[in-house]
Amino acid sequence: MTSLSHAQALSVAQEAVLLLGRWAGASPSIPTATADSKAVTQAKDLLKWPQDSRSNLEQQVKPLRLLFDDVNLSNGQGSKNHYWPVGYIKDHDSYPPIPYPQPNADDLDPIKPPIQQAIASLQPDEWNNLSLLMLILEKFGSYVSFGEQDNVSLLDLTRTTAAVAAALANQPDAKCLTLIAGDLSGIQKFIYTISSDGALKSLRARSFYLELVTQEVVEQLLSALDLPRTNVIYAGGGNLYLLAPGDEGTIVQNKIAQVRDRFNEWLRKTFQGKIFLALDCLPFATEDVGTPEFAKAWEKATKKLAGQKSRKFQSQISELVKPKPAYEPCRVCYRDDLPLPSLEPLNNQEADSCLACWMCRTMFDLGAKLFKVEAIARSKQSTIKGAQDRLSIGGTFYYLFEEWKTANAIANEDSTLFLVNDWTLEPYRTGNAVPLLLGNYGQRCPESGPDHAQPQFMNAREMAAAAQGIKRVASLRMDVDNLGKIFAKGLGSNQTLPPLAGLSRQMSYFFKVYLNSLAKNRQDNLPAKAKTLSDDSRQNLLFIYAGGDDLFVSGTWNEVVEFAFDIYQSFRAYTGYNTDITLSGGISIDGAKFPLYQAAEASGDSEKAAKNNGRDSLGLFEQVFKWDEWLGSTSPSVADSDARECLKSAEYPPILGIFPLIEQLEKQQIETNYARSFVRSLLATAQMQDQMIKEMENKRKTLIHEKEPKQYIDYYEKEIKHDIRYYLHLPRMAYTLARLPQRVREHPEFAPVRKSLNNPYNAPYFRAIATWLELLNRSQSQSND
Repeated sequence: MTSLSHAQALSVAQEAVLLLGRWAGASPSIPTATADSKAVTQAKDLLKWPQDSRSNLEQQVKPLRLLFDDVNLSNGQGSKNHYWPVGYIKDHDSYPPIPYPQPNADDLDPIKPPIQQAIASLQPDEWNNLSLLMLILEKFGSYVSFGEQDNVSLLDLTRTTAAVAAALANQPDAKCLTLIAGDLSGIQKFIYTISSDGALKSLRARSFYLELVTQEVVEQLLSALDLPRTNVIYAGGGNLYLLAPGDEGTIVQNKIAQVRDRFNEWLRKTFQGKIFLALDCLPFATEDVGTPEFAKAWEKATKKLAGQKSRKFQSQISELVKPKPAYEPCRVCYRDDLPLPSLEPLNNQEADSCLACWMCRTMFDLGAKLFKVEAIARSKQSTIKGAQDRLSIGGTFYYLFEEWKTANAIANEDSTLFLVNDWTLEPYRTGNAVPLLLGNYGQRCPESGPDHAQPQFMNAREMAAAAQGIKRVASLRMDVDNLGKIFAKGLGSNQTLPPLAGLSRQMSYFFKVYLNSLAKNRQDNLPAKAKTLSDDSRQNLLFIYAGGDDLFVSGTWNEVVEFAFDIYQSFRAYTGYNTDITLSGGISIDGAKFPLYQAAEASGDSEKAAKNNGRDSLGLFEQVFKWDEWLGSTSPSVADSDARECLKSAEYPPILGIFPLIEQLEKQQIETNYARSFVRSLLATAQMQDQMIKEMENKRKTLIHEKEPKQYIDYYEKEIKHDIRYYLHLPRMAYTLARLPQRVREHPEFAPVRKSLNNPYNAPYFRAIATWLELLNRSQSQSND
């Protein structure tokens, strides 16, 4: 590390670790802090680094207040304040427990001993290892605040101050800085639009590959602009943001254009134009990093990318329009520009495997190897022995290793070593290692056995076989509602660089780190008072993608459904139950042989329907309800205002919502024949309601067409429709309940269930309740029908 920009970032990181060590009472042979350079001084002034930090540490290091509490779009948190619990990320903790905010601040003293131990272990030459120092700050400084803003962590203040200092290194008085924004478009098509046997692990490999593509763009930008890694504000899921020096004479802009054009040339040749890199930059006033104006720069930089996306491959247009011969298409991705000899069997282990192109074969093979990838070496060398696989990305090679020691022994000094979800200090002492966070949970294929030479992820057939009731798999897609608005204006006057970087990191942590924990160790990671249908460990899941603010997960249908509810409740607790920060999701349930790309499309459609339901909703069983309606509530506010107005005279049910009624009905252990009869009756009631409501809507349209009086039309719109929706079920439900076994009907615990099923508030949920029960209780023979 010799460049001036790296030296500035290192200086800030060294001071932060020194301060943390002194606060914790560490007494190692550490270097004495030196005077700040002009660039570091400027950066500290802009981002409000505490002026008396070196002598006033007990007042500067405090419990970290929840940044999500300050997000306010329309509802907000009001005066609520939460704090992160005291803690740190432990060594060998690949899947650390989810920290849930609490109303009161913890005493920070318990984390001082491990900090002392970590900092005391530093050798003199390791004080120049920026990667190691930043990892120490990430382990111990992610959940303590530093400075006047008690919702900005020591880690986020350090890395943003280091980023600004690095950007100002050569021109401390520069009037402007540059924000670089990038976006890989076409990811959805690349990941999901494939059709083949073994598609599940191919999808996982494609998602992993695109993470490395995003990483390679970042690496090339850092190299071209000679910037340290602290200047990466965010990178993941095909999106990236970097802070760079001011752009005098368009030098920065030209370097960015060179990276973009070089990368797009490779993307065009490799993916036939299906994937495109939009990469642009925006100069902004230097002082804006410490004001809400920075959020405007962020928004403008993002919007600039739209122009490039509308003119994809403009500089390579002559190549794109050249006439090209078409050949027999690849049976996986359907590209048709490769002559037949280029197509080979996708799976060499199967005689009748379909013919596939080199990229699809690479992804298929990669999917079988990802289970144990713990280290990835990035190198310009075309050959490194000892790696289990090699990927070529944008002119650079990525070598996959099962453990970091092998990678470290083989990779040369010019390599970068990415360590997957590894917070152990030891590997980072080499100086070329950096963490790579991945939402990568996947259940091991039982057939591979504990001693199998190459363990693999479960496939769709194995997942379906492990499902409860009907033998089906499910696909779940979810993402955060209004994320763009949250970043553009959610923090109001607090919309400066450090809080925005913190918001981005904490959001990314949930999807890339803590979802792994929730999948692997369910009971240890659910929030207090979480509603669950079962106590199962629920591990038959495979993350296709999880990062940024969204996810795509496959698995046994019942476990995916429960996982969706777990995720929502965990996310709401993690964000302090801020009503402006919600999730929407969609689930499709299909047979094991159903094309996965169609399942991805169906779950995506279901997710869109949830968004169209006012967000904060889930689409499941081809129905969409608010999460509160699925989960149940003790308040009639779950129902919309129109329903409440209609049902104001109705008694409020003891049990409201789909989830609690499923739970109670499962507890009754109704005999199989009675249960089937009950479900069929419930479904018939729901279908009758739907049919009559549709007829009323058609009648209303006819009345409008015939220009009947508004009063008459409204009568059909509200009164008759409401009567059907909320009261039509009563006679049939009374008959259905009367046919249940006497021991069930007369059991004291069944009384509130009976009352709730007869209540109009629950009438809209009958189809979802019946479908859920039907799938849970299908026998093996019925599943194969």
